[in-house]
Amino acid sequence: MKSDMQLQRDVIDELRWDPQIKEKEIGVAAKDGVVTVSGSIASYAERWAVERAVERVAGVKVVANEIEVKLPTSFVRSDSDIAHQVVEAFRWDVQVPDETITAKVARAWVTLEGEVDWAFQRDAAESAVRNLTGERGVTNLLKVTVPISSYDVSMKIKEALRRRADRDADRITVEAVGDVVTLKGTVTSFAERRAAEGVAWSAPGVREVKDEIVVTM
Repeated sequence: MKSDMQLQRDVIDELRWDPQIKEKEIGVAAKDGVVTVSGSIASYAERWAVERAVERVAGVKVVANEIEVKLPTSFVRSDSDIAHQVVEAFRWDVQVPDETITAKVARAWVTLEGEVDWAFQRDAAESAVRNLTGERGVTNLLKVTVPISSYDVSMKIKEALRRRADRDADRITVEAVGDVVTLKGTVTSFAERRAAEGVAWSAPGVREVKDEIVVTM
């Protein structure tokens, strides 16, 4: 098991290695597998990239992202300008059912509301607006509305886990109640936990995934 100091060094090295992250003065603290990143950064896309980079590091169990987005003057856009960017982004993304999605922009923060048939459409909508100039953040409130059978969705998720992650499939349990899926059990890395969550979201009709999987070393 890594010491707190070693985990901190590994996270710092990963942040410096990632070409998506231009800001190198990011505060990193590690304690018992919990990594906290802090400071300021020039865009929401870069803040998101920081969080994903930390998750890739072996030994990370939880990420606390306290980074603030501070836009350079040249990046500042009005809410109206950002709203027009959102419309164009949705229009050009074939995975986004823009006719069922409403986007609101307030103080450079984008909130997505509405209904979609699949979780991948929910993720695609957020991804489509993640890199907009002038944006400070995104809140994704989209709901997946396809009716499902709890038994069927549990079985499909378990089968998918066995196909994609044999060594951890037996250590993960899947509980489905209506359209809410709860994952429990243990995995050996944050990346594997994220992958299991992604499998659950890929099941048709899943509206919410409660990830209670524990990362162990």
